[in-house]
Amino acid sequence: MDTSDLKALSELMMNGRMTWAELASCLGLSSPATAERVHRLQEQGVIKGFTALVEPEAVGCGLTAFVAVILERPEHRNPFLQRIAEMREVQECHHVAGEDDYMLKVRCRGTRDLERVVSDEIKSMPGVARTRTTIVMRTHKETPVPPMFPEQVVDVSTRK
Repeated sequence: MDTSDLKALSELMMNGRMTWAELASCLGLSSPATAERVHRLQEQGVIKGFTALVEPEAVGCGLTAFVAVILERPEHRNPFLQRIAEMREVQECHHVAGEDDYMLKVRCRGTRDLERVVSDEIKSMPGVARTRTTIVMRTHKETPVPPMFPEQVVDVSTRK
């Protein structure tokens, strides 16, 4: 990625609805060149898609919890991951180092809904040995925007 790619990504992360003309103006490129650059970033898998960022509480998902999961044996991994992928309440699933195997970010309506998700859904999966749930009281920072570091930039003006 070069400087223009990172600038395009930065602009789109702040306003994914900007027009090609607006983005082109920020990049100092033409609209067709800008569109081509963004399409290339999509094809390369750098841009995974575009979405609206929705306030969870506004759509009835006022409770956030983190659920640590320990599996009995490695052969339970694939069925577990397939089922987790199907659960709309599970927003994130991370394979983690340490005592736990997976850390899940769960959003639901309230504690009764969380009880259903953890007790009826997750704990009932074959191979789930143990879970540990932490309920979020308040979120002070949450962002879908990954940090981008200057060392990632390739200055195309110095390339030959």
